[in-house]
Amino acid sequence: MSSNDTLARLAEVIESRRGQDPDKSYVARLFSKGTDAILKKVGEEATEVVMAAKDGGGAALVGEVADLWFHTMVALAHFNLKPADVLAELERREGLSGLEEFALRKARERESAEAQAAAKGSSRE
Repeated sequence: MSSNDTLARLAEVIESRRGQDPDKSYVARLFSKGTDAILKKVGEEATEVVMAAKDGGGAALVGEVADLWFHTMVALAHFNLKPADVLAELERREGLSGLEEFALRKARERESAEAQAAAKGSSRE
């Protein structure tokens, strides 16, 4: 069984909780609270990952990373995305050096900002 299968199965379970009774499902409760609550939980879990790593890692770090991945998957589902979308992005980056990928991302951001500025300029005319 591959990691992709595990992530896909978990994503299906998370998605199945959308619209369910918040009193009977933790994930349904997160969905019902909305974007801010979901993102706050991701932030909390990320902090816990850092703290576990600073404390020496090991099983505590693995557990906290699992919590972070889970809550990140809830965030993905909230925005109608799937783990496969993230895996596709990682595969796209495979073989690029981190510096090359960073430079490409910055160039795309710059182009986007320039296009937005141009669009604002043309709407004022």
